[in-house]
Amino acid sequence: MSRLPQLPLFRHDLSMLPRPRLTMRAAGMALAISAAVLGTGCASLAPPAPIAQAEGTSVEHYRGRFSIRFEQNGEARNTYGNFDWQQSGENATVQLLDPLGQTQAIVRESPRGASLELPGKAPLSGPRLEDVMHDALGFALPVGGMRYWLHMQGAPGSQANIQRDPQTQRPTRLVQDGWTIDYQAYFDTTPLRVKRVDLSRDLDGSPLAVRLVIDE
Repeated sequence: MSRLPQLPLFRHDLSMLPRPRLTMRAAGMALAISAAVLGTGCASLAPPAPIAQAEGTSVEHYRGRFSIRFEQNGEARNTYGNFDWQQSGENATVQLLDPLGQTQAIVRESPRGASLELPGKAPLSGPRLEDVMHDALGFALPVGGMRYWLHMQGAPGSQANIQRDPQTQRPTRLVQDGWTIDYQAYFDTTPLRVKRVDLSRDLDGSPLAVRLVIDE
């Protein structure tokens, strides 16, 4: 089983760090890393329209930061930036932005199928989002499961194992469909909302690790 090297970005609690002001050189390096992974160069997409509210549901909105470690063609890769997540019922739209705030990918998933938009390329679509993303980017986000995991509950259709803190009864880990979801921090609010979550999966020796820090 192959293991990815521990990256500096994952050695810190991102939620405890101040948001850095990028120097021109650092910003350029960060943009180059994101462009190399997403294959987009300097182009960017227009932000997506607000998601339509599905009947009988509300619209949920998350904004924050992400980092992803994955393996592509036997080589460890990483990318990071910001995200804007909207969901209503079974519909979800995820916008991935580079560290300079330019939209580099738009992911959509619904019961009708999935699509991926990248700058300068025709939109890609298919019945399964994981296949569409993996073919284009080399990694795939489990958007369908995350709609439920962000609520600290298992997705319907398969068994989920949830571990809880014995004192607070807050979920600390959820395991489902080969994914391990570690709840690292919560907002001090009612109802309970997750602030930082780590997701990991090792499928056929291809490890993938995702960290989300939700700012709002």
